[in-house]
Amino acid sequence: MSQQPLSYVQEHPFAPERPPLRETGLVLWMRNNLFSSTASTCLTCLSLIFLALVLPPLIDWLFVRAVWFAPDGAACRVEGTGACWAFIYPKLDFFIYGTYPRAELWRVNLTLFFGAFLILWLLWPSLGYKYVASLLFFIIYPICAFFLLHGLPLIGLSLIDTGLWGGILVSLLVSAVGIVTSLPLGILLALGRRSHMPIIKLICIGFIEFVRGVPLITVLFMANTMLPLFVPENWSPDRLLRPLIGVSLFAAAYMAEVVRGGFQAIPRGQEEGALSLGMSYWQRILLIILPQALTTVIPGIVNTFIGLFKDTTLVAIVGIFDFLRTVDTARLDPAWAGPSISTTGYLFAALFYFVFCFGMSRYSLMIERRRSAARHHA
Repeated sequence: MSQQPLSYVQEHPFAPERPPLRETGLVLWMRNNLFSSTASTCLTCLSLIFLALVLPPLIDWLFVRAVWFAPDGAACRVEGTGACWAFIYPKLDFFIYGTYPRAELWRVNLTLFFGAFLILWLLWPSLGYKYVASLLFFIIYPICAFFLLHGLPLIGLSLIDTGLWGGILVSLLVSAVGIVTSLPLGILLALGRRSHMPIIKLICIGFIEFVRGVPLITVLFMANTMLPLFVPENWSPDRLLRPLIGVSLFAAAYMAEVVRGGFQAIPRGQEEGALSLGMSYWQRILLIILPQALTTVIPGIVNTFIGLFKDTTLVAIVGIFDFLRTVDTARLDPAWAGPSISTTGYLFAALFYFVFCFGMSRYSLMIERRRSAARHHA
């Protein structure tokens, strides 16, 4: 009589089974992010109710009842219409260039094109020759852009008074100058605040605390009225240069505190290791401490840049014709005196600032992820 086997051995693997629906894809994401707890479920339901109440009339005003074509503006003056998008296109040149002479707009376009090209070169991680891009963007480009926009009669470029500059051109100019100058100035102020030399430390602390203790409007008024008092009359700063200096100094004070936080986050052993290798002070700062500190505070740096980009609208207070000022002026045109013109213009301005600020935020997150992945694989 044959015996039955006491155990069963599976010689072939079972076919893989799909995971449960609630553990994958959209269902898993919703369970983890929208319905993970009772409080989360209640907030999700309240948010859905709010969107159901707000979105339909908003979409109706923005798109369904919106006016897309109105050559003379008459269609936008009818009561009950939605957003007047037809108002944006005929005013677009004014929004971008202000009152810059129309025959010379190619100079602005060329400046903006090369600026965008160099920024893309600097920020795109896979593109090489970053030192060349940095040299072009931080040294050569500002000089060429100034003479291209302002003029140089020696090469046939007529002089264009800065009072004619305006719109997006001025907003980008003020933001770019503030961002580019605030970081190196902030680094120097942060180093001065950590210095062991009492005079340097006292000056840096005094400057940082004073600037951070007053609003930007005050700094702009001081730069506009007091800077000419410190130089001879024939050397008086240009009316556009004054707020540029004020914005740069204001942003530098905040940037200094962000960078100082990065310095304090670096372990003491990093500097001690550099000292053991015989490195000088500036070698330790530039090669060891500063790269790690700036990487640590990337979110704070980008947050400062975003705040500065939005705060540049305040230059209109001292008579600078920035983008928001052009929108505010264009909406007063009698030909476009419709009930939704002001709202449409300000909505367009909000969209412009949102696109730039959101882009900076996404880029900083990408850099953080790349840095985190690099440290993980190191």
